[in-house]
Amino acid sequence: MAKSWACIVLTALLSASAMAHDTPGGGEGAKVTLVYDHELPNVPGKSMRGVLVEYAPGGFSEGHTHPTSAFIYATVLEGAIRSQVNDGPVMVYKAGESFSELPGDRHGVSENASKTHPAKLLAVFVVDTAQQELTFPLKK
Repeated sequence: MAKSWACIVLTALLSASAMAHDTPGGGEGAKVTLVYDHELPNVPGKSMRGVLVEYAPGGFSEGHTHPTSAFIYATVLEGAIRSQVNDGPVMVYKAGESFSELPGDRHGVSENASKTHPAKLLAVFVVDTAQQELTFPLKK
């Protein structure tokens, strides 16, 4: 029984690694990778996409928005992330903490809160399946 569970977990990890690829939306010291993409069978026309954002020490993403169809739930996996959504306060989220973005929100600040340690977050999007681009730079 334990061997079959190990095989299932290994297969899932290998599948996620095989489909992972870099996506636009990074900034200085930021790596953005699509790690999961699955159509929702009970919500026609919608998909769930997981995006891993890895920040080097002092790394950041440029100010951006997401598709107007996107609801995003982000969880900090490692380190601490400084974030500002719309005109709200600049917040610092530590490993294990989460935040969300609603359709149409502007993400003006998204950066590693540390100049010496890396940080990672997983952003899970529920978005229109036809929508391929997930990040758009803010117009200046």
